[in-house]
Amino acid sequence: MRASLSPARPAAILFDCDGVLADSEALAALVVSEELTELGWPVAPEACQHIFLGRAVPDMMPLIEQRVGRLPDDWPARMSRRLTERMARDVVPVPGALATVAALAEAGVTLACASNSSRAELAAKLGRLGLDSAFGGRVFSFEDVDRPKPHPDIYRAAARACGAAPEDCVVVEDSLPGIRAGRAAGCRVLALVWDMPEALLRAEGAEPFRAMAELPGLLGLEPLEVA
Repeated sequence: MRASLSPARPAAILFDCDGVLADSEALAALVVSEELTELGWPVAPEACQHIFLGRAVPDMMPLIEQRVGRLPDDWPARMSRRLTERMARDVVPVPGALATVAALAEAGVTLACASNSSRAELAAKLGRLGLDSAFGGRVFSFEDVDRPKPHPDIYRAAARACGAAPEDCVVVEDSLPGIRAGRAAGCRVLALVWDMPEALLRAEGAEPFRAMAELPGLLGLEPLEVA
């Protein structure tokens, strides 16, 4: 497998994690569903995925407290631990993600990862997938910036770590908060299509695509050759 670069390549590619590298959205929704049911809000995993997709744990709290009342002060840490433990054990890659990251790295593209996960959860996912060294330390959690997605802070930080201007970077996302963060930072945003309509993704300023194998071509690279 190999990708070679076009002269018009982006300065850096900034990957989200959940739903882009880690096929973790359904697993996270299951964990959140279990937690909320224990708190007295019996909500199905599918509903959790719809309600909380792309949100950092602190941003989930107001929505949950509307249903169950004030959460304990230690709830965000407890929820993060629960997610971290499950991800470290059970998360799997998005189809094609590992081959794509490996080929881009081999081709000399500067890569970063920016996620609304906690540091511990993000490290668990990347470690489980074997991607913990793929980004050269350019890995950002919502805990590393003042404001999580949909604010632009995390993608601006990732671009800065790559030594690039945000407008010269491409963000790879799958959620509305992430798309909005990338666009607010000034980046070009490519959106991997799962359940959301392409028209909605385009309306948010993203360019939809349907499989990770398509990504090199969208980035001005030669297509991957996968044996």
